[in-house]
Amino acid sequence: MNEVYTYKKINSLALDPINFISGCSSDYHGKVDKVAEKIFADTNKKIVMLAGPSSSGKTTTASILSQDINLLGGRAYTVSLDDFYHPRSVGYPLDENGKPDYECVEALDVELMHTKLGELAENGKSSLPVFDFQSGERINDAKKIELSENDVIIVEGLHALNPVITDTLDEEKLFKIYVSVSTRVYDDDGNSFLSKRDLRLTRRMVRDHSFRSTPVERTIEIWQSVTRGEDKYLFPYEHLADVKIDSFHPCEPCLFAERASALLATVKNPQYTEKAGLLLDKLSHFKNINYSLLPPDSLLREFLGTD
Repeated sequence: MNEVYTYKKINSLALDPINFISGCSSDYHGKVDKVAEKIFADTNKKIVMLAGPSSSGKTTTASILSQDINLLGGRAYTVSLDDFYHPRSVGYPLDENGKPDYECVEALDVELMHTKLGELAENGKSSLPVFDFQSGERINDAKKIELSENDVIIVEGLHALNPVITDTLDEEKLFKIYVSVSTRVYDDDGNSFLSKRDLRLTRRMVRDHSFRSTPVERTIEIWQSVTRGEDKYLFPYEHLADVKIDSFHPCEPCLFAERASALLATVKNPQYTEKAGLLLDKLSHFKNINYSLLPPDSLLREFLGTD
């Protein structure tokens, strides 16, 4: 059972910010380290499927796993399912509003995925594509991979647990991981205060603004589509994971509060002011901690950056 965190408990821990942050980071690395040891112990496991919703920390988790496998004596190659997107010129399925549905599994070239992942599972080698998001084109056979006995490939993406992808692969050679924020923050009466989605949206707002120059209103605007895709294409397959990793860091509301609040305060569109105001009010309850105190290898650097 996950430990229960209230905002009062988090603020109390934040009085010793360095130990609070380092403890959170160490705990998370410890979780991932144990999973890496389990994967490495079974030489049959060649393909690690790593799924999770938006802003769950998939990219950093894949990186930690890769480093762990390397330290254990193998090599790990990381591949994003996004590299299997159909070229933009081919077009994408439409959602119920008649807009391109980039979240659905059909937006990916599933047949190509079966071929390439099948080659890796059976023969240990293949040439994988790379998707150029600037041009909207896919470069086929751009990345050659050849696996040795102790090597694995880590495939990360929203659909990594989808049977449409995994059912054609040898189950004995797969290891499936689900990573997400799986802990809520409560008030003193035991009511949910910051939901799991509140926490992920906060991460995404800061990341999108810092790394993608995306206005906070745009992040809030597309959030409904993002969560719809999770409900439809990810959560039904969560139970298929061999292991689940909770990426919640108890210190994160304190680290994100100042920057996220500044972004939320700029929201003027009446469509989003209520949602922004509610989240802004919740974040105001947390003691601020400067994110410069974060260790360089913290998962939260994926969203907060290094500046």
